[in-house]
Amino acid sequence: MKVLLVDDERLARQEMRRLLAEHPDVEILGEAANASEATQQLEAQRFDLIFLDISMPGKTGFEFLVALPETPRVVFVTAFDQYALKAFEVNALDYIVKPVDPERLARALEKIRAEIKRNERPTPTSDKIVEADRQVFLKDGEKCYFVRMGDVWLIESVGNYARLYFEDQRAMLHRSLNQLEEKLDPTVFFRANRQELINMEFIQKIDPFFNGALRITLKSGRLVEVSVRQAVVFRERMGL
Repeated sequence: MKVLLVDDERLARQEMRRLLAEHPDVEILGEAANASEATQQLEAQRFDLIFLDISMPGKTGFEFLVALPETPRVVFVTAFDQYALKAFEVNALDYIVKPVDPERLARALEKIRAEIKRNERPTPTSDKIVEADRQVFLKDGEKCYFVRMGDVWLIESVGNYARLYFEDQRAMLHRSLNQLEEKLDPTVFFRANRQELINMEFIQKIDPFFNGALRITLKSGRLVEVSVRQAVVFRERMGL
């Protein structure tokens, strides 16, 4: 398990190194004292897991995650208590309150090991594509989410931002729709029109519309119009 430690306190990083030394399958490949250093580390190599502090000078741990094009597995190591973290509505999130208890750390690592085993996959041939089982970190007001891209059923353009719809929730991501389209797997996401990307796994019904356009009903009940130009591409892709 290749690990990155991100904490502005050198002694805290040293303590994590000491505790993680008890787990022979964990290899600490890098350290960072702030978000800028952590970003450089992520650009240089791939990590399986980040132990991340929340309160740091410059960008917080939250702001660091929001800025990433894709989100690695993260365990927060924070001085905040559990009540401060109730805002998190997440699946794969874990957090450890400082000072770090060895048994609590061991439980967090077991959870991560199980997740890695469930989601074992070959290394992508291109860093360009964000696969469906990759996660993004979204912050919407007081709520924070780790979301699998495969669970996102619609992405909507809102200026320089994108609004992602997942389950019965929605949250904003500081990426334009064009930026996301370049990164997302084209076998999963389709650009229906200038404003919307749809996840084709969530299509429930396809109907003809005016002048050769199409109208798609998603499983959520949302209606999406596929423009005349994109309808031609969609029919070819779907063999219609």
